[in-house]
Amino acid sequence: MKYNELGTTGIKVSEICLGTMTWGSQNSEAEAHEQMDYALEKGVNFWDTAELYPTTPNAAETQGRTEEYIGSWFKKTGKRNDVVLATKISGRGRDYIRGGVPISAEEVDKALDLSLKRLGVDHVDLYQLHWPNRGSYAFRSNWAYDASTQDTEKEIADLHSILEALGRHVKAGKIRAIGVSNDTSWGVMKMLELAKEHGLPRLQSIQNEYNLLDRKFDTDLAEIAHHTKVGLLAYTPLAAGLLTGKYQDGSVPAGSRMSINTDLGGRIAKDYWKEPVAAYLDIAKRHDLLPEQMALAFCASRYFMTSVIIGATSMEQLKRNIGAADVTLSSAVLDEINAVHRKYPLPI
Repeated sequence: MKYNELGTTGIKVSEICLGTMTWGSQNSEAEAHEQMDYALEKGVNFWDTAELYPTTPNAAETQGRTEEYIGSWFKKTGKRNDVVLATKISGRGRDYIRGGVPISAEEVDKALDLSLKRLGVDHVDLYQLHWPNRGSYAFRSNWAYDASTQDTEKEIADLHSILEALGRHVKAGKIRAIGVSNDTSWGVMKMLELAKEHGLPRLQSIQNEYNLLDRKFDTDLAEIAHHTKVGLLAYTPLAAGLLTGKYQDGSVPAGSRMSINTDLGGRIAKDYWKEPVAAYLDIAKRHDLLPEQMALAFCASRYFMTSVIIGATSMEQLKRNIGAADVTLSSAVLDEINAVHRKYPLPI
C-alpha cells in the first residue's frame, strides 16, 4: 500500500480510502466491522464518513448510523490510533439533520460534537464541509450551474466565519485538519486566502467526484491541487458501479446501488454512458485487468490524487477494490484510456 501526505499536515494516508456510506442501510453493523478489520489488515489506514451517512438511501431513521458503527468498532478493537478518520458536516437541504440549515459557526459546533459522540472519539483527523452553502455543480448540476446569483462579500464573510469556528476546534484538539467537498476552484482559493490572511486553519483536501466518466477535476482544480497541495479525495471512482460493467446489459442486480437509487444520482441520463463504459471494459479485458481495478488504479495514478475512496457492500467487492493498490497501469493502457476520454469527454 502506498501512502501520501494529507495536504501539508505530515499525516500519511493510504492511497485507498475506506468509504462507508452503505453502512447502516445496505450493510449491517457486523458487516461494517468485517470491512474495517480487513481494510486495516491490508494497510488501508484512512476512513471517510459523514453525519449524513448512510446514503443508500438517505433517510431520517438511519442518519448518523454509519458513524455509530465506526464508533462501536473503535470501542470493540481499541484501534482508534491506527486510523486516520475523516467525517463531514452537512449543509442546507435535509430538515432531519439539524433542521436542514446552512453550515455556520454555530452549526459546526453542534455537528462536530454530535459526530464525536456517535464515533465515540475525542477528535477527528479531517473535518470536511460536505457541500458549500453557495451551491455546487456536483451530481450533474454543472449543466445549470450559475454563480451570478452569489453575493461575493456575503460568501466571503460566510467562509470566514466558518473557518473561525473550525479554528477554535483545531485549537481545542477536536480537529486535526480541515477539508471541503463538492467545491470549486474559487472556494478552495478563497479559503486558502482567508486562512493565510487571518491565521486560520489551512485547507488540506478537496473531496469531489472523479472517475473515468467524470474528469472535470483535470483542469483548474488539478492545477490548484498541484500548486497548493490541496489534494483530491476522489469519491465514486467507479461511477456508482457503472465502470464494473454490472449494469451494462440492462440488468439491475438485487441489492445494487441502482436498485435503491434508480438514476444513480443523475449519472444514467439516457444511455450516454454505455458506449464509453463498453470501451473501458474492452481495454481492461485486452490487458487482462479487472475493470474495477483498472478504474481505481487510473484514479490513483493521477498527480493530484491524495486518496481514492472505495465503497463495497460485499467482502468480495472490497477485496477486489483494495487489490487495485497492487496494480500499475502501463503506458499503453493509459494511452488507450485517454483516447476513449477524448471520444467521450463527459458522458455522465
